[in-house]
Amino acid sequence: MATLKRKEVSITAEDYTDAVSEREEDKIPIDTSILVSTGVTLLDLAISGGRVRGGGMPGGIMVELFGGSGSGKTAILTEIGASVQAKGGEVDICDPEARLDREYTRITGLDLPRDHYYRPNTVGDRKDAKGKVTELGLEGIIMGWEPKNPDVINLLGADSIAALSTAMEMDDGDKRGQRKAKELSELCRKTARIIAHEHKLVVFTNQIRDGEFGVTTPGGHAVPFHSSLRIACNQKKVIDKERKNEHGVIIKKDVGIISHLFIKKSSIDDPFRTVPMYLMFGIGIDDVRGNLQYYKDMTKGTVYDCVDKTYTSLDKAVEYIEENDLEAELREMVIDVWEQNEALFKVNRKKKRRF
Repeated sequence: MATLKRKEVSITAEDYTDAVSEREEDKIPIDTSILVSTGVTLLDLAISGGRVRGGGMPGGIMVELFGGSGSGKTAILTEIGASVQAKGGEVDICDPEARLDREYTRITGLDLPRDHYYRPNTVGDRKDAKGKVTELGLEGIIMGWEPKNPDVINLLGADSIAALSTAMEMDDGDKRGQRKAKELSELCRKTARIIAHEHKLVVFTNQIRDGEFGVTTPGGHAVPFHSSLRIACNQKKVIDKERKNEHGVIIKKDVGIISHLFIKKSSIDDPFRTVPMYLMFGIGIDDVRGNLQYYKDMTKGTVYDCVDKTYTSLDKAVEYIEENDLEAELREMVIDVWEQNEALFKVNRKKKRRF
């Protein structure tokens, strides 16, 4: 029987650039010179890597991060916030769940002053009989949000909108449970208009619910409809380690999780990309670990490539990268491989004929 030889595929930088420019026309306009990182290189690439090298999160859009408890939604939100601050932007966080751990934000590098931290109870503002605002809701906070520097990306995050109520529900009760969806719909329409031509970035986290029609997110269809980007977060695996104590007893402990991040909707770049995210307890998102594993998997490596050295142990590889400040070099290696993979799916088609 004859043996078929696989044809070698050579992808050049020009091929990739051509493929990017062809897809560019179909996406919503974004300023590709102003992007912030999510803290996950592979997620940055999944969001906009087909439009700008390295990808990232643009401003002027609404984003929904949704998934089950403990899947990494808050971690991504705080990482985005830290990236925004690193580039000179302001971060305002609404925490209706009142559970955002200040120690955790410190670990991720996000500085959250008290005057930029809110705990709204409702979607809309609460008013008295005369129409005077007695308590700001999420709507009032967003409408009054005016960052000092509009030339950089500024972030307003809400974690999570599933915890928001309405004035009707709190005062008289909402027997039909429809008021929250209506108020969120009004809020999303207003928000989409005011951020569309600015670098304001609005990120909502949301829970998932098992309902009659399958898995849904609370609050109706407004947030999914108005969001330019929806990312589903799904915890897939627990990371554990074993250590032997002084008495020779092997101790096992869960030290992190691996979540899969799925681009459910995107008006920025190609949707339906899935990437892994490594989240280590007490550390936060471990991008070095994720990048090392991705590069090894995509190159069919038998060891972890640490730029100028290799290791068989992932923990040792992570340690070496960080001790020698090689994070940027590793990231570039990952981007190169990702772009080569994307270029394999380049489609050469002539421009459509119109009749």
